[in-house]
Amino acid sequence: MKKLTIILFGAFIVLSFFDSANAATSKVTWTNYDKYTDIRSGNESRKHFRERIFYNFEQHFAKLAKKLPEDQVWKIDVTNVDLAGDTNAGGIDRLRIVKDIYFPRMKFTYQLLNSNGSEVSTAEVSLKNMSFMIGSRLRYRHDSLGYEKDMIDDWFFETFQEHLVEQE
Repeated sequence: MKKLTIILFGAFIVLSFFDSANAATSKVTWTNYDKYTDIRSGNESRKHFRERIFYNFEQHFAKLAKKLPEDQVWKIDVTNVDLAGDTNAGGIDRLRIVKDIYFPRMKFTYQLLNSNGSEVSTAEVSLKNMSFMIGSRLRYRHDSLGYEKDMIDDWFFETFQEHLVEQE
């Protein structure tokens, strides 16, 4: 049983390597995150919350990068985040309250580089989704940062539609 587990684990690692070898990669930088509009937790420690949020965003950007041509690098420099909802609730327990007046926003710059390092695309981006609670098309209904991921996806597929190699 132990040998089988080792073999399966090794196969998983090898297959994971081949999958990512044929896709673009992403590199995310978090500039001046202590000045972001809203990256506050409810009752969770600030550092742990921030690290979890950043990790989730980095994983999402990496997932999107796989839809771009291989050997490209998508560099993202996040300069502001305002999560959906707000934590200014009174009392001892601070909870994130999501209402339509607290819509998600994000600012970043990006560069898309090809395999030889030449710039394919670059821009400064300011996203916001003021109608994030209208309709039921939320793809990430049960995910952390679902509203933000949905907003990023809309921008990504519109911006890079002519560069995509894997359709959603």
